[in-house]
Amino acid sequence: MILFVMIACANQKNMIQTSSGLKYQILKKGNGPRTQAGQAVLIYETTTYLDGTILYSNENTNNPVKVLIGGNQATAAVDEGLRGMRVGEVRKLIAPPYLVKRKEYPDNVSPDSTLVIKVILHEILQK
Repeated sequence: MILFVMIACANQKNMIQTSSGLKYQILKKGNGPRTQAGQAVLIYETTTYLDGTILYSNENTNNPVKVLIGGNQATAAVDEGLRGMRVGEVRKLIAPPYLVKRKEYPDNVSPDSTLVIKVILHEILQK
């Protein structure tokens, strides 16, 4: 357990923390203009518990998810984490429970969990 905590802490260097409490790290830089509120985007996402247990992933599919940034179509963590990304960028988000609240939870997700969300910006859709 101590080893896991030490590894988790070591992996969090280079993390940026926002005023909301969301932490993120840019794993791969993207290209082109940055995203902003009001834009629709296509993303790939993998959500895990801190221990790496996968809760959801569409990353290895040909089906990116369409999200309107600022449109309450994703959790607050994903919505905030998408802002300022560039196409091809990959971000690792560390989302506290209050930023991943949902109306309903899948059976395998505890509402009190901090989640790790890997987001890949596939495309910015034209308005």
